[in-house]
Amino acid sequence: MKLTFNDDWRATVTDDPLHVVPGFTGMSVRVALFEDVVEREKFLVDTFGSQEWLWDTLDVLRFDPDGRQLVGAEFQLPAESASAEDAARVPVTPVVRPGGLRADEVRDFRQEITMVLCRAPGDAVLTCLRDLAVLAEPLEARIGIAPDVALIVQRGTIVGWSLTDPAQYLTTAFAVPDPNPPHLTTRRLLTECLDLITQPTIYEVEDREPAALARLRAVDDALRGQRHDRHRADALLSLIANLVEDYGNW
Repeated sequence: MKLTFNDDWRATVTDDPLHVVPGFTGMSVRVALFEDVVEREKFLVDTFGSQEWLWDTLDVLRFDPDGRQLVGAEFQLPAESASAEDAARVPVTPVVRPGGLRADEVRDFRQEITMVLCRAPGDAVLTCLRDLAVLAEPLEARIGIAPDVALIVQRGTIVGWSLTDPAQYLTTAFAVPDPNPPHLTTRRLLTECLDLITQPTIYEVEDREPAALARLRAVDDALRGQRHDRHRADALLSLIANLVEDYGNW
C-alpha cells in the first residue's frame, strides 16, 4: 500500500513495524528510543521526515536516511474532544494490521497535527482525526506502526492515528512506561484528567466555574494521595500541573 501524508509526501507500507513501546504523557505519544533532550536532538539530526519547529507544532515521523524506513514518531493529542455521539461513530473496522513505513524519497515534509480527539468509553482507545468529516466515509486501513499505535488511512491518505489502552503507557517525559498493568484507580483518574484538559471542561476551568475548579482540586488531591501505581500517578500530576498552578487556589 502506498500512503500519502501532508505536503504530497509518500511512503510505502512494509512488513516491519517498530517494536518500541510507546510512551504516553497525556499530551503526546512518543514512539522512539531516547532518554533525554540531548538524545532526542541527535535523533532528529540523524534522521529525516516531519518534525516540530519553533512556533510550529507538527506531528513527528522520522526515517533512517540509508534504508528510508520509519524509526520513530511523536503525535500530539488535540485539544478539542468530540462529543460522545460523534466519538461513537468511529468504526471498529478495519482491524489494525502491523506494518512499517519506507519513505519513497529522502525529503523532509510537514505532517499537520490532528484536530479532534475521539474517546472510546473508559478511554480504552484514543482516536485522533484530521477532522470529523473523516467519519463520513469508510476507513481504508489501520496500520499498526508500533504496539497499540496505529495510523488511520482513508483513500490512501493518513487522516489520523490511534492509541489503544493509553493508561498502560502513561509515563513522564522520556521515562520508559511501567510494564505492569495500571490500577483501576489510575484508569479512572486518566479519564478525569483528559476531561480537564480538553474542551469543553477546560473552558469551564479557565472561566473559574466553581464545579470545574472543585473537580480539578479533587483530581489533584486523589493523585497526590494515590499509594499505588505512583509512576503513572506522577505522569497525570504533570499533565494537570499547569491547570492546578493557575486555577487550583481559586
